[in-house]
Amino acid sequence: MEDVSPLFPDPETCDKARLARDPSFDGLFFSGVRSTKIYCRPVCPVRPAKSANVTFYPTAAAAERAGFRPCLRCRPETAPGSPAWRGTATTVGRAMRLIEDGFLDTRSVDELAASLGIGSRHLSRLFAKHTGASPSQVAATARVQRAKRMIDAGDLALSEIAFAAGFQSVRRFNDVFKALYGRPPSSLRRKQRV
Repeated sequence: MEDVSPLFPDPETCDKARLARDPSFDGLFFSGVRSTKIYCRPVCPVRPAKSANVTFYPTAAAAERAGFRPCLRCRPETAPGSPAWRGTATTVGRAMRLIEDGFLDTRSVDELAASLGIGSRHLSRLFAKHTGASPSQVAATARVQRAKRMIDAGDLALSEIAFAAGFQSVRRFNDVFKALYGRPPSSLRRKQRV
């Protein structure tokens, strides 16, 4: 077996947890039943298979890769830690990663929502619920933070930093810094070097 999570219990512990249907192990491992070629969560309500017929896997993907099908009773796709279990936070997390990578620097919120498979109004509701800000506001903050890191880290010209951070113009870059810090970005650099 390849690299296994440090949370993945040893086979004896997995078997005891499976037989006891211990909910504290739900999401930490999956049981593949060799006789049926089905894999389950430790809390599966179906009568447990004989221990000799069971193999344990750290993830549902590992069980599927080994040729097992998901159980229709315990629904492994809903195990703790799965995207379905995390719910809308998963969608927001994916959006946040795209925004951090600069997605909204060149594209619209509608395009971001479409890439996630949802509507832009729903995306805005999810952001309000999970972040307290709109996707555009999160992107603006990410842009400023990228620029501030570049100002602190090196000797790039401020105009180069503006475009590298995702600003569409140097004027907008300066305006945002003045509004947020109460001073132009050039004063942040001078202060850093003194």
